[in-house]
Amino acid sequence: MEQGKKINEPDSTAVRTALWRALHVKVDAKPHILEDEIGLKLISPPDGWQQRPDMKFTRRLRASIIARARFIEDLIIEESKRGISQYVILGAGLDTFAQRRPDIASKLQIFEIDQPDTLSWKQKRLTELGFGVQNYLHFVPVNFETSSWFMHLLKAGFDTNKPAFVACTGVSLYLTEEAITATLNEIATLMSGSKLAMTFYLPMKLLDEEDKFMQEIAEKGAREAGTPMVSFFTPDEILTLANNAGFKKAKTISTTDMVQYYFTGRDDGLIPASGEVFFLAAT
Repeated sequence: MEQGKKINEPDSTAVRTALWRALHVKVDAKPHILEDEIGLKLISPPDGWQQRPDMKFTRRLRASIIARARFIEDLIIEESKRGISQYVILGAGLDTFAQRRPDIASKLQIFEIDQPDTLSWKQKRLTELGFGVQNYLHFVPVNFETSSWFMHLLKAGFDTNKPAFVACTGVSLYLTEEAITATLNEIATLMSGSKLAMTFYLPMKLLDEEDKFMQEIAEKGAREAGTPMVSFFTPDEILTLANNAGFKKAKTISTTDMVQYYFTGRDDGLIPASGEVFFLAAT
């Protein structure tokens, strides 16, 4: 648990990510890459939240979070059209896909996996605000470092005889390489045709110069919060992990790719930070 964090409160990283998604709609120019203000409703922060230092001075990080969320959303919609009916979100945080896109979500079995406090708080807030928890949405509380998320997933009703789409964003940074390897090995055993989209973080030396100072601040804050950032990988190291786990068709998606997908032609100069790399693979 984070130092100073009360029981049954969401992880501070999950809160910050949800607020970044809302801030994009509030302050960035249209067209918005993703429109998501439900997390803001769940959190209901005090007035002045937009002036928090982690909101005010982190524009490029916000852009990365927005691009990441949009990319995952595009992928699950595409996979749903292809017949995938199970969607696993490792480190779901305050993800709101099930609430924002019931047209797609209602055709899936969605398994949100995260720390117990975050999920219990989220379920409570969804109920309080009238969203409720639909029968296709399953909360799977687990501690990634000490428990088998896969065993908890099976207990929640996951069908190993059907392929799945697995998303894991913003998680690997906080896991040891051993835990990451174990996670990849488990996902690689899923039914043939399953897909994985996972984010990794580059070592400091590979970041653009303008991102290094902010990354130093982020790492310092994470240590002080009791959730240190421990794992960084080059693209080649990511692919080696994937090959060792037995994935097929593994590839990485860079920040440059994300810019081409979502940020070309914008008038506001919004560009994502350089630290995050997507890894895509199939079983």
